[in-house]
Amino acid sequence: MPDITMIETDRLQLRPFMETDLDALANILARPDVMEYLYEEPRTRSEVAAALEQQMAMNHLTHQGDNLMLAIQERASGQMIGSANLIWRSQQHQQGEIGYTLHPDFQGHGYASEAARAILRFGFHDMGLHRICGVCDERNSRSRRLMERIGMQQEALLRQVEWVKGQWVSHTIYAILRSEWESNQA
Repeated sequence: MPDITMIETDRLQLRPFMETDLDALANILARPDVMEYLYEEPRTRSEVAAALEQQMAMNHLTHQGDNLMLAIQERASGQMIGSANLIWRSQQHQQGEIGYTLHPDFQGHGYASEAARAILRFGFHDMGLHRICGVCDERNSRSRRLMERIGMQQEALLRQVEWVKGQWVSHTIYAILRSEWESNQA
């Protein structure tokens, strides 16, 4: 797969991260409400700067295991409002995994669904994947509802599967097959 320059939707641009995203990304990742269901605690600006360096290099899917990290930018304002990613889980079995994070001020407007649908389209249409899954903390009802809205089906609940932030956490796994995605596009 070539490096990704831009995925566009009606209201969004999904693009590789840039150094100029530091302030917006730090504003997102410093928030306890954003980090509540993620592995890390709210991050400091220096921690975000280090993470941004890594994310800027994640602009391709060349090998199984690669993680494509894209900034979600609102087209009208040019503001970076979150991130979306696609992990190439298996080349042989044509599997991927989707993820997303959105600043709370931009939640409830369909931006996360629009970005996630664009990532699914890229995974199925451009990469030829057969199946894309999503995994979230079972308590994260917003993420579960989003995956259902974009056509994913719950496949599993892994009870108390990981020790995170001092407690056992259960994960819900959702997935969609390319044939289901194609049917939804018709």
